[in-house]
Amino acid sequence: VQLQASGGGLVQAGGSLRLSCAASGRTSSSYVMGWFRQAPGKERDFVAAISWSGGSTYHADSVKGRFTISRDNAKNTVYLQMNSLKPEDTAVYYCASDSRPKTTYTGAMYYATSLYEYWGQGTLVTVSS
Repeated sequence: VQLQASGGGLVQAGGSLRLSCAASGRTSSSYVMGWFRQAPGKERDFVAAISWSGGSTYHADSVKGRFTISRDNAKNTVYLQMNSLKPEDTAVYYCASDSRPKTTYTGAMYYATSLYEYWGQGTLVTVSS
């Protein structure tokens, strides 16, 4: 299984970016997909997740109302639309996936790195003030 994240870049505060995560090696539509981020010198933090069916989404409080996770199962791709970006959003963004097909978890589990077995290489988002 390979996850390829893309779409990062340099943007001014208040701007928007859309990150993509393309999965290969299996049908991603059967798996939970998530986005995490890691700023320099900090731990990797949860950003957003989407259930395998796409029926449920989860967003960190710090990004609610600004970021939206979605998936296009026909394209085996998950997106993170990021609006109203702030300098504190600057980080390397990683997409990730669990390994249990068509599995529904309790809500809190989606926020934990331990749920996710497969990780992409990361894409850098830099927000200038």
